[in-house]
Amino acid sequence: MAQYFEIQPEHPQPRLIRQAAQILRDSGLIALPTDCAYSLVGLTGNADVLDRIRHIRGVDERHHFTLMCRDLSEIATYARVDNTQYRLLKATTPGPYTFILEATRELPRRVLHPKRKTIGLRVPDHAVVSALLEELGEPLLSSTLLLPGEDEPLVYAQDIRDRLGKQLDLVIEAGACGLHATTVVDLTSGAPELLRAGKGALGPLGLE
Repeated sequence: MAQYFEIQPEHPQPRLIRQAAQILRDSGLIALPTDCAYSLVGLTGNADVLDRIRHIRGVDERHHFTLMCRDLSEIATYARVDNTQYRLLKATTPGPYTFILEATRELPRRVLHPKRKTIGLRVPDHAVVSALLEELGEPLLSSTLLLPGEDEPLVYAQDIRDRLGKQLDLVIEAGACGLHATTVVDLTSGAPELLRAGKGALGPLGLE
């Protein structure tokens, strides 16, 4: 059964953040709240975690995974970002947006879209996620916790543990978590292309 941490949403306890980071380093899979819905997260270098997320989500290798990053400089390490893209990212991060960008060679091929060699990237606006990213010193591979056949993500930590406790290593409770996934925008073809309307407003993207 997965461990269960209750972490303060505004001032995360350093001890619990360190323990969560160690679980990830030990090839763990965690369900944690973000500024949008709950997400499944693990480290990018762990192939087993990737397979576990795909199994829980019921998706194949064409599913676009997302890297949660600490800031824009970290995004630039893992994706090719030109000046126009950078200005858009600067105006909307941190926040509830996922941007599809061309990946750099810093990322393992197995986490990329198999045909396009792209990756989703985001900078969450959530104190617990930010503290965990800072402790790790590297991005988190993530996917919204939406189960096969369901229309909305799971939102309650105890419900997640009850339903997925044998498939996860840790569930984090940190107060209320929203129902809405991120707004997903493809930036690979020049002008922003909306792939999914979510919590992030479309105005800053020029897509209203």
